[in-house]
Amino acid sequence: MSQASVIVVGNEKGGAGKTTVAAHLAVALMHRDVRVAVADLDLRQRSLAHFFASRESWAASAGANLPMPARLDVADEGGLAAALDADADILILDAPGADTELSRAAHRAADLIVTPMNDSFMDFDVLGVVDPVTFEVVRPSHYAEVVWDARKRRAAGQRRSIDWVVLRNRMSPTAPRNRRRLDERLAALARRVGFRSLTGLRDRVIYRELYPFGLTVGDLSRAVRPVEVSLAHIAARQELRVLLHELGLAGEPAGVEAAA
Repeated sequence: MSQASVIVVGNEKGGAGKTTVAAHLAVALMHRDVRVAVADLDLRQRSLAHFFASRESWAASAGANLPMPARLDVADEGGLAAALDADADILILDAPGADTELSRAAHRAADLIVTPMNDSFMDFDVLGVVDPVTFEVVRPSHYAEVVWDARKRRAAGQRRSIDWVVLRNRMSPTAPRNRRRLDERLAALARRVGFRSLTGLRDRVIYRELYPFGLTVGDLSRAVRPVEVSLAHIAARQELRVLLHELGLAGEPAGVEAAA
């Protein structure tokens, strides 16, 4: 049994925003006095590890007092077993964009699986296969079956369920017909394999602007402001608060000044 609650941010498709989501969740939770540990399971890209290395360097250069997670080095299932005993409230695992034994083991250990996807049928493929003529869902995808297997094993072994949330990132206000079709297919697949569908992080410039510094919108304050703050940034902070609430991770920030 792990001491920490385990959040796995997983998706077998690259470019869906896994690292962005993992970093924002980690930082937002730390600003709420939650003890967070993180592990980057993508042993090639190491995007989350690079994010927090940049955060440490920028904070030292700027003289900023930024919360930092416990950063765990997990290269195999033995390392994962050790990470599950981390002295933390929440352990966030950023899974690779591929099917690996380490990724499967992480999914089996999860309490919450967060699957970001771009709001398109191109990314829907990671969840299910759609008939090109009828647009009906033919079957769940390989990744959906991996999550299903993890949930079955958890339920059988520990009598506990894994909450699975699909985050629709970068939602566009255009193409209402395509949006309606995607809504319907997601709802049908959700009933079939059992996930919740939530609105994730929109395609905002601020997320890309802050990434090189190892910062998120949750860090912005009068003391931490490497870029100009606008109303769009305030909207992004509210978007993150709503996401935390819907994931069941809400709590008021501790000691973070308003950005404006």
